[in-house]
Amino acid sequence: MAIRDRGKKKWAPASFMPEGFAMTREMFKDKARQEKPILDEYQTEEFDLRIAYAMEYKHAVKLTLWSDGFTSEVSGGVHYVDPITKQLRIETKPGEFERVAFEDVIGVKVK
Repeated sequence: MAIRDRGKKKWAPASFMPEGFAMTREMFKDKARQEKPILDEYQTEEFDLRIAYAMEYKHAVKLTLWSDGFTSEVSGGVHYVDPITKQLRIETKPGEFERVAFEDVIGVKVK
């Protein structure tokens, strides 16, 4: 007796699955987002002092950055502070620089 299979028709209802998985992944990602912490003027002044100290004595810094609800960290030496564009230039590797906006910095540690 031959098995009568519907072939590709039986998998047609499951064609939405990748989109469903993507939507679920996006939902959990949105749930993990955090609000940007509010920094007072004393914290920002302390960050400025730590950055100036690290830049003067050639110490490495570890910056905690906030971007679109998530935090990340950048480590390296402070190469230049640009007050006009309000950016820091961090030398992550010898010869490689990363620009960081002042407003994204939520934490500074001097190593």
